[in-house]
Parts: sequence; structure tokens; C-alpha cells
Amino acid sequence: MTPISDHRCELGEGALWHPERGEFFWFDITGGTLQTATQTWVFSEMASAAGWVDRDRLFIASETQFFTLDLTKGAQDHVCALNDDRSLRSNDGRADRQGGFWIGTMSKDKQPRAGAIWRFYRGELRKLFPGLSIPNAICFAPDGKSACFTDTPTGQVMRVALDAQGWPVGDPECWLDLRAEGLNPDGAVFDAEGNFWVAQWGAGRVAAYAPDGDFLRAVEFPAPHTSCPAFGGVDLSDLYCTTAREGRDPPGPLDGATFCAPGIARGLPEPRVVLEDA
Repeated sequence: MTPISDHRCELGEGALWHPERGEFFWFDITGGTLQTATQTWVFSEMASAAGWVDRDRLFIASETQFFTLDLTKGAQDHVCALNDDRSLRSNDGRADRQGGFWIGTMSKDKQPRAGAIWRFYRGELRKLFPGLSIPNAICFAPDGKSACFTDTPTGQVMRVALDAQGWPVGDPECWLDLRAEGLNPDGAVFDAEGNFWVAQWGAGRVAAYAPDGDFLRAVEFPAPHTSCPAFGGVDLSDLYCTTAREGRDPPGPLDGATFCAPGIARGLPEPRVVLEDA
């Protein structure tokens, strides 16, 4: 499998197919960059995840804030603060079906239970789930009525119901338990059939699970630290996946590469982030 660019991420994350631009974006968190196959944006602090606002603007989560990036002019506009603790950074995140955006935070030196999952919705920011170590696998069922997430060291993917505005209802419950297999759930995305596709750090693959949690199949990638998947391409059937060089000593030539496996499954367009009420 051939990488889609020459860039090798120290820590690839935030895979995003922009449905209006027909273009794939991803982040190198510790490298401080946003990437496409042909362009790089460099930030003054770590950034990790994005949603799209319109054709030319991305909504981006960094260490300390949410901001918009104008892809044509390079201009950055502050939206709101995320946190003022510089020992933390953002990690996995994704737009929800109601126009909100969820983001996980974690300790830069991986102190346990220092992170949380937050939600931005039309100008409001709330902390949803505190006390997490490495929040990942944030994604949303096709009908928008539930969300999944994980604290990677637990090996368990949680699922929580959502109300009509996309806020959690009740307590999260374990939906997928990977502890017996020793698998580490990382970034994840749902396809159009409601199947859950999760990158498994250290296993070099993205695995698919049916709505009832049964294992369906796995797509292998030639780098062990697979980190975040996304569906893209003209018909959203191509599976993109970021990887990382982090923790590889010495790293191989494909560690940190970003890949595209064509014709895997039919994905869903990423929802637009709504910045504020009209």
C-alpha cells in the first residue's frame, strides 16, 4: 500500500474528508501541522482535529482553543478557549450530526485521568466526561441518536444516547470490549450501514464491527500504530488512515505515513460545524 504523501507524522490524527472540497486533511499533532497531499499549515501549538464550517474554513481544536482556519488565506480566527492548562493538549475529535463538535483532551506526558471529552455546540462549550487518560474513538451513529468514545487504556468502547440537540442522555455503557484480545482502540468512524470502524494502535489495522458489536473484518496497513480512519473519495468508499512514528524505536520507513485503501465500504459525509445560532 502506497502512502498518499511523503510526510511522516510523529503522531498522525484528525483524519477528515472535506465533502465540499473533495479533499483529505489530517494532523501531525506533535509536529504542529495540518496536512493535505499537497499543502502544509504550521501552527504555534499542537492541533489535533477539525470539522468543516464551509468550503474554505475549518473548525480546529488545538491545545488551548478552538479557532477557524481560512484555507485560502491562512487566516486564523479565535472561536473560544478550550483550556488554560498548558500541561494538556487536544487529541481525537469529530463533528456530530447536530452541528456540534466533540474533542478529547489529555496530558502531554500521559498522566492518568487528566483528560476529558468536551462538546462545542453553537457557541457553548461543556465538559461531558472527565477523568479520562487518552480519549479516542469519538464518532456518531448515522441517525445521530448515539455517540461512541473510548479511553484507550481501558480497551473498552463506550456508547451513550443523545437527545435531539446532540447532548448525552444518561450514563455511557460499554458497547465493545477489546480487553480479552489486547487491542487498543484509537480513532473511529461509522459507515453508512451503521458499522463501526476503529483504528487499533499497535495492531496495524482498522477493524469493523457490526451494530451489535460482532467483528466483521479488518483492513491491514503497513505501519503498526494506526491512529485515525475516515471515509473519503468521490463516492466515500475509500478508507483513509493516519499512523504514527511515536513509540517506534527505530521507526520503519512507513511509520507515520498516511494511507488510502480504495473501495472498502460506503461512508457518510462529515457534518458541518455550526458556529453559533442564526
